[in-house]
Amino acid sequence: MHLMDIQAIINKYYKEGTKLYDIYMSHTTDVTNKALSIASNHPELAVDTRFIEEAGMLHDIGIFMTKAPHIACHGTFPYICHGYLGQELLTSEGYPKHGLVCERHTGTGLSLETIINRGLPIPHRDMRPQSLEEKVICFADKFYSKSRLGKEKSVKKIRQNLKKHGYHQVKIFDEWSELFL
Repeated sequence: MHLMDIQAIINKYYKEGTKLYDIYMSHTTDVTNKALSIASNHPELAVDTRFIEEAGMLHDIGIFMTKAPHIACHGTFPYICHGYLGQELLTSEGYPKHGLVCERHTGTGLSLETIINRGLPIPHRDMRPQSLEEKVICFADKFYSKSRLGKEKSVKKIRQNLKKHGYHQVKIFDEWSELFL
């Protein structure tokens, strides 16, 4: 995949010059830059930086299908669905490995047990990041929201947000902090 291919996929689903396009590009660029910075600061991880750049820019490709008017998304699905919807979309575009990043970046990932116990409206399968590249992108994503563009969250704030979804989320984030910061 080339960067031109990434832009072509983004442009297929997001119209340049719209509020949604601007939100999408700002968020994914910030997340990608953070992920690439982590990779650069930790050469011992030996991650695939090209894949991180591609998948970082595409990790939220499914948001346009969700109903989240505060970030200009006027689809029909609950926002929690954007991960697996993005996975389906990128798989249909011929990029299943990139699609897994979409599916596995919610919180610090969602276990099958969590999905079932919380009755989440998403497919019943494990959606936790597996590869180091998936983990780096998922971790970087926690530092940026789509409602406060360009503002990096503190580790303390991220931990507070994750705590609402269970202490296991904080534990994973803390383990990643040790590895990536």
